[in-house]
Amino acid sequence: MQPQADPFIVPLCTEQIEIIYQDEHLLLINKPSALLSLSGKHPLNKDSVHWRLVQDFPTATLAHRLDFGTSGLMIVALNKAVNADITRQFQERSVAKRYVALLHGHLAEESGEIDLPIAKNRINFPLQKICYATGKPAQSHYQVLERLENPFATRVLFTPVTGRTHQLRIHSSEIGHGILGCDLYASDEAYSLAPRLLLHAERIEFEHPVSGEQVKGFCPCPF
Repeated sequence: MQPQADPFIVPLCTEQIEIIYQDEHLLLINKPSALLSLSGKHPLNKDSVHWRLVQDFPTATLAHRLDFGTSGLMIVALNKAVNADITRQFQERSVAKRYVALLHGHLAEESGEIDLPIAKNRINFPLQKICYATGKPAQSHYQVLERLENPFATRVLFTPVTGRTHQLRIHSSEIGHGILGCDLYASDEAYSLAPRLLLHAERIEFEHPVSGEQVKGFCPCPF
């Protein structure tokens, strides 16, 4: 884990939010890396996905979040009823999500499942920890896409079954292949191999709360 400033002030994110899909009920956006989903408590951490969007969409509500360093697809509700329906779909695990990541080293298997329960690390906030006594169930499927030599890494497609905080980051670390650029769980070497967290939410699929049609979002991985 890399040392964190206290209080942590996020650097300025100059990248813009891209709107992938828009109707009167919801938005599907591409969140840039190094942007908070919600504004932090410190006044210098005001910039966030939500803060930017409410300037143009005053009723915007985030149906879910992505980590500060993670880029990719997010669903934004534009009214309370839509937000409630999307929240229900996440709770029922009917929202399909796919992430692309670069993991340090070469994975031995072509695919597999990581099944390790995750709990809050109350001593080292905001870290999570693997805990069989108090942790909540957490499962992540992975499939190898390619193995690279420079950097020495494996490109994987993650399909999380659950959606715990930092799930893919801590699961990757626990199998000995931390995500490149991860400041919380990866080794110092893995952290140093990328200028950002190499984790991207590439695909998302859910039922439109009003039309009932399947919405299939895709945002190609930038790395």
